[in-house]
Amino acid sequence: MTFASLLACSPALAEKRVVLVIGNSAYKNTLRLTNPVNDAALIGDMFKRAGFDAVDVKTDLNASEMRRTLREFAGRVRDADMAVIYYAGHGIELDGSNYLIPTDALLETDGDVLDETVALDRALFAVEPAKRLRLVILDACRDNPFAKSMKRMVASRAIGRGLAKVEPTSPNTMIAFAAKAGSTASDGDSRNSPFATALAEHLPKPGLDLRKAFGFVRDDVLKSTGNRQEPFVYGSLGGDDVSLVPAKPTAVPGPQANPQDSVRRDYELALQAGLREAWEAFLQTYPDGFYANLARVQLKKIAAEEERMAATEKARLAEQEKVKLAAERAQKAELEKAAAAAKAAEDARIAAEKQKQIEQARAEAAERERKAAEAAATKVLVEKQAIEKAAAEAVAKQAADRLAIEAESKKVAALSLPPSAPPPVDMPRSIQVELRRVGCLKGEANGDWSETAQRSLSLFNRYAGTRFDAKLASVDALDALKAKPGRVCPLVCNFGFKADGDQCVKITCRAGYRLGDDNECEKIERKPVARQSPQTGDRDRKSAETGPAKPQASGQIICTSSGGCRPVGKGCRLESHPGGVGQREICN
Repeated sequence: MTFASLLACSPALAEKRVVLVIGNSAYKNTLRLTNPVNDAALIGDMFKRAGFDAVDVKTDLNASEMRRTLREFAGRVRDADMAVIYYAGHGIELDGSNYLIPTDALLETDGDVLDETVALDRALFAVEPAKRLRLVILDACRDNPFAKSMKRMVASRAIGRGLAKVEPTSPNTMIAFAAKAGSTASDGDSRNSPFATALAEHLPKPGLDLRKAFGFVRDDVLKSTGNRQEPFVYGSLGGDDVSLVPAKPTAVPGPQANPQDSVRRDYELALQAGLREAWEAFLQTYPDGFYANLARVQLKKIAAEEERMAATEKARLAEQEKVKLAAERAQKAELEKAAAAAKAAEDARIAAEKQKQIEQARAEAAERERKAAEAAATKVLVEKQAIEKAAAEAVAKQAADRLAIEAESKKVAALSLPPSAPPPVDMPRSIQVELRRVGCLKGEANGDWSETAQRSLSLFNRYAGTRFDAKLASVDALDALKAKPGRVCPLVCNFGFKADGDQCVKITCRAGYRLGDDNECEKIERKPVARQSPQTGDRDRKSAETGPAKPQASGQIICTSSGGCRPVGKGCRLESHPGGVGQREICN
């Protein structure tokens, strides 16, 4: 036997091949599967007939049994050349990872998957020590019944249909799915699944490369399922053929010299050299034949390349001469062009400098505006802090007044005043002070709980949404008034003034504008004076003197807490409420 023959046959004869077959059918907490146990028996028998050194077939394993079986199988793989795991049963995909489901799994929630199943990575870890081939075959892409009843602990956690795509990280590793990732496989109508039947048909063929074998399996499954199920293989192998069953030895005749071998070797050497001399030497040795014709083609190719290079060099020299002549003749033009380019560059520089100055001025102006805005904001902040400080001092003073009032009340109670005694004298005055602060009372705080004070408290109830008894100066009303940080009742300004915070400021129109009836500045328009006859003028004047007066807009502004400020309607006017509390709009 030749040295090449020994190289081809010796690995197959010395290889140790081991396989683990698992089939789970008798699930305790969901419907029983019919085919996995039958498929496991079929595949186990196939590997035994293929001559594998160790074939371990296990059926209906619970979680602890599956883990122990994989651990024991990993020990047998340590000195093996080929390691194969075949699994038939239920599987599940969770967040992109695949898990094999034992027969005792309950899977009430998605969190139980990590505790009650066996990760596919555990099977890949078991076959990792194999030297030449690591193969995992999964007939576990069936429609998972647990996913329908499983409770989701995390709403964003994905539970896929079928199994997820897997890319092995170890070389010479293949993972075969009964159905493409994301799809489900069929059990079929016969004793075995379509996938298991095709595997038993093609995998044990002697000398058949695994990649071709799985291609034949794919074709058979597609045909038997009407193109509804497509097996898929992930991973890659090297350039050599890898078969589960080695090819049968055939009688090899004695070595026979091929007359074309030496010609081919010389041709390849000349091809590597790629020189005209090499091809000419080849044609002198082999003037006729197939390789001689190929050599002549290579010579023509080299000749064409030489002609191209010569033409290119000639064109380059001509271009250089042309450039030289053009440079000599157009030196003056080039100088003028250079001068023009220099002038244009200088103009561009000057323009760029001017633009830079403009942009710098804009930046400085923007910086000044920023500083002014910051100064204004700082001023507003200081004023706000001063107002808040004053408000805090007022609140503190009011609290002190309230404590004094309460102390006075306790003192009066200690003197055995009757329960029906009137409120302390300072209570009405304290409420009047607060009503003035929130803009609901214009009069003085004189301590007299008159009708004016009662109308002011009613006005506060209206705009603050409270329901205090206006006839009674109560502590609750005082507390509610103190809780308001600012104005509650709207500010009403006369014509020619507008509201600015808690004050009315005079409206000033710029040149060419005047204050209109709606209390807004409007442009002064000059209308041409129409000529009219003396009779028409007299008639219009008499009509105006004798006719009724037309309603005119007052120009006053009224402000409310809900609707803002608006001009008083034409024919209407503002009048103060009886008692001087607030203003109201009176229309004829």
